[in-house]
Amino acid sequence: MSPRTRHAIFLGTAVAAVAVALTGGVTAQAAAANLSATFARTSVWTGGYGAGYTIANRGDAPATGWTVEFDLPAGTAVSSSWSSVKTQTGQHYEFTNAGFNGTIGAGATASFGFNVAGSGLPSGCTVNGLPCADGQVTTTPTSSPTTTTTPPPAGVTVNVATAAQLQAALANAAPGQAIKLAAGTYRGSFVTTKAGTAAEPITLSGPSDAILINDGPSGDAPDCPTPTAGWDSGYGFWLSGAPYWNLTGFTVQESKKGIVADNSPHTTIDGVTVHHVDEEAIHFRRSSADSVLKNSTITYTGLVQPGYGEGVYLGSANSNWACHGNSGGVDRGDRIQVLDNHIGPFVAAEPIDVKEGTFNGVIRGNTFDGRGISGENSADSWIDVKGIGYTIENNTGTFASPGTFANGYENHNTSTSPSFDNGCGNVWRGNKSDLGGVGAYAIKISSVSKCAANPNVVYASNTVTNAKSGLTNIPVTP
Repeated sequence: MSPRTRHAIFLGTAVAAVAVALTGGVTAQAAAANLSATFARTSVWTGGYGAGYTIANRGDAPATGWTVEFDLPAGTAVSSSWSSVKTQTGQHYEFTNAGFNGTIGAGATASFGFNVAGSGLPSGCTVNGLPCADGQVTTTPTSSPTTTTTPPPAGVTVNVATAAQLQAALANAAPGQAIKLAAGTYRGSFVTTKAGTAAEPITLSGPSDAILINDGPSGDAPDCPTPTAGWDSGYGFWLSGAPYWNLTGFTVQESKKGIVADNSPHTTIDGVTVHHVDEEAIHFRRSSADSVLKNSTITYTGLVQPGYGEGVYLGSANSNWACHGNSGGVDRGDRIQVLDNHIGPFVAAEPIDVKEGTFNGVIRGNTFDGRGISGENSADSWIDVKGIGYTIENNTGTFASPGTFANGYENHNTSTSPSFDNGCGNVWRGNKSDLGGVGAYAIKISSVSKCAANPNVVYASNTVTNAKSGLTNIPVTP
């Protein structure tokens, strides 16, 4: 506590004493908040631990705003934090409340957490300048104290302007909330495991100049990607076990991957921009079914691993089902819609890669600019379809150098499951293709004999220009 604050408290006490002497006593004592902060470690791993503080109000009035401070020994540092705003001076750390958890009602609590690199524990803890065991804040008397709500109640708009505030909002999101990004650059790890509902989805929105950047990855990765203390995935934005989210308007760039939805069905991504990422831009993974990507722009992917630089990735390769096959051993990213997006140029792998074991998606109204397709990992077309029963219609694709290009659209059949006709039953109609004098077919069907029971269909409404071979290698359906 500053000398000025201490002086104010002492002066207030003196004034109260004079009032008692003149009046012969007071009829009621001023309501006051009384804060304590309790430390606890929540997990421990080699080289670090996860921990947090719970701030309890033992008084009879709300506390408005809190600050917890402590020191860590040399060689120990806070590596990340949430539900708070962190500042640091040497080994001294100060955590103030986020926007949503500053008010703590009488008898209520708030909390924040952090990860630590090293084994040293906090010392010298204070809450609002007084020892964590008995910190007290005097507030204006109220006749009916309000209670705290942490996280914010459903329907509340949470405005964020810093990375710490965004991390706190994601950690405490609840159905019906709208998290709104102010313009600016947000650097850090942005992940949530909080679920919305069909009636009350959670929204994260911002202008295009609200930019999310993850400078990771860092730490020891688990065997399969899942949010893990001490590990930063490097993903620009990560939904994990978080269905019913709407992501709108903002930008993700300069991250390992752009936006990843894991086990997060009913995700809607609308009007988002993703560019300059090391690997893929948008990945619907671990059965994130019934999701939609629309009105978005994707450029400059695969900057580090061109063969893994897809624009949009639906499902997982069967070789990754051991990690991501959470629906009977299969990654069932079914019924995903990819609508009216602009994908490319300089998307190093396929603008859209549809993996085996996924069913009945719709890819409609998109524009593909094939410049910069690398050819690595057989990435040499706008769309590669190993899924089943997809409708691919009214898209426009072009190709020009630089790049490697074989065909506009391709399908493949893989023998990953005897019960799946992978790469079969897909329909192409109304697509316009300019192959730049390089590509062979606008639509190359690579597994005709394997799909005899559930054939792929290419309608005559598809058109092609500048093709070496023509529209398609199979008979056209009128």
